[in-house]
Amino acid sequence: MLDVVRTEPLPAVAMARAELERSEQALRDAVDHARERGHTWQEIGDVLGTTRQAAFQRFGRPVDPRTGAPMTGTALPGAADHAVELLGDIIEGEYEKARRDFDDKVRDGLSATQLAAAWAQMAGMVGAYESMGTPHAYPAGDYTIVDIPLSFEAGDLTGRVTYSTDGKVAGLHLIPRGK
Repeated sequence: MLDVVRTEPLPAVAMARAELERSEQALRDAVDHARERGHTWQEIGDVLGTTRQAAFQRFGRPVDPRTGAPMTGTALPGAADHAVELLGDIIEGEYEKARRDFDDKVRDGLSATQLAAAWAQMAGMVGAYESMGTPHAYPAGDYTIVDIPLSFEAGDLTGRVTYSTDGKVAGLHLIPRGK
């Protein structure tokens, strides 16, 4: 366990990040081993506290049914940082700024006024925003999905931002944690 109290702050951050990366790799290795031993995505999702689809999207290695070739296993670079910035803009009430990277379909379907109304409705259900957790980006076919844990005074949600290969926002959802 990292002793952050006795370590200088920036080296402690670097050590914690390295520890997180090792943990992520250990989790991926454990999921791979479970799949090799015949465990289903449902069983793995149950252990992780998520759905089988979310477990597959995070750890699966899908094959393109048209070609038989593995689909991209790489998330769009910078997607997690962009998603944090987008959700930060929403949290700060900067709804028009949050729309800057929306693709045409999302931009046409979600105005700044509608985005503000959705955020207000969500606040009515789970209370005031409290904190944002560590984002997780993963490839899903031709898209990159970023899930960010969000904590509110009366509940937890996941902010899910989907990016197309050109870096445009192709989807934005606030969903109950673990869905």
